[in-house]
Amino acid sequence: MAAGKADYYDILGISKSASADDIKKAYRKQALEWHPDKHKDNKEAAEKRFKEINEAYQILSDPQKRQAYDQFGHSAFAPGGGMPGAGGPFGRGQPFGSASGKWGPFTYTYSTTGGGPAAGFDFGDPFEIFEQFFGGGSPFGARRQAKPRYSITLDFMEAARGVEKEVSIEGKRRKIKIPAGVGEGTRIDFDDFVLSVDVRPHEVFERDGADIFVRQIIPFSMAALGGEIMVPTIEGDVKLKVRGGTQSGTMIRLRNKGLPYLRHGGRGDEYVRIVVEVPKRMSRQQRRLVEELREEGV
Repeated sequence: MAAGKADYYDILGISKSASADDIKKAYRKQALEWHPDKHKDNKEAAEKRFKEINEAYQILSDPQKRQAYDQFGHSAFAPGGGMPGAGGPFGRGQPFGSASGKWGPFTYTYSTTGGGPAAGFDFGDPFEIFEQFFGGGSPFGARRQAKPRYSITLDFMEAARGVEKEVSIEGKRRKIKIPAGVGEGTRIDFDDFVLSVDVRPHEVFERDGADIFVRQIIPFSMAALGGEIMVPTIEGDVKLKVRGGTQSGTMIRLRNKGLPYLRHGGRGDEYVRIVVEVPKRMSRQQRRLVEELREEGV
């Protein structure tokens, strides 16, 4: 992997085994999240991230390029790296004076003067997202020798909070730090090796990117009248208010209670799905009360 260059699978938040449909869905989610118009307070960083997302999609959505990337990493697209048209950002071997075709799911025409920034653009964008293109030079980095790859399996909480592990590399014991927020399929590039992460499922939490989901059962009486419950989060239980009249299936969002984002500050959210429990057996008094409610049309 070229120095300082992020892994394409990590950029889209998917595993190496992701299907073409998974790649497209992940691309759409990331592109919508990092559209520069949504980050006007830090537009430069958003544009950089948006460009990385589109570069990752352009490679992983093409079976031939994806196969080359899986085998050789970023070096497959460096000049002389073996892929046709690797000398320019559109991967078609065209001069930087003009180009046209598709970039990800977008159509484009592109023109420059003297290899500089684009002088004009014409986009057909099915997701209504403004595309960011490279100004000049190869975006794919330089060739370097492939590193040995290893894998490690973590518990859900270790992946969520980060952990320090002692591992054996080439017969030598080493301590490595795994950052908080890694997920299934995350690859971490250390100085002399690449580590692939597998994460064991959790009995309570389910994960989607940096967001987590929990299922919380409440009695019918609380759903009708309201109350308070304790909800688990990765940092411990928190108190949650349930409003009267809450319906089964209601989703309550807990902001910033999800996992840390792996490559930038902030956290995802936790979503609590409320499930109203209907008792299978009722006492005589409970049945009488329910029958009274039925008579009232409740």
